[in-house]
Amino acid sequence: MSADAKHYDVIRKPLITEKTTMASENGAVVFEVAIDSNKPQIKEAVEAVFGVKVKAVNTTITKGKVKRFRGQLGTRKDVKKAYVTLEEGNTIDVSTGL
Repeated sequence: MSADAKHYDVIRKPLITEKTTMASENGAVVFEVAIDSNKPQIKEAVEAVFGVKVKAVNTTITKGKVKRFRGQLGTRKDVKKAYVTLEEGNTIDVSTGL
């Protein structure tokens, strides 16, 4: 399956934190994805862009915090994360890029 432009619209960027590094030891990779994307779209995009087989996709939405800047109230954006579990034998090295 070749990657279309729509696949790159679904996957925003990989998330590299201490928690996601521990998840990668169990065969999971964490991406920030478009807020309106669903699990089948995320699975299709990861398989097309990285050429791997996806076992499962779990998603979370983190609501943006209300912050003050120079006395003005503002809101950070909502973020959707996708925890993508890969099939045995498949790996994605997000630290080197595409």
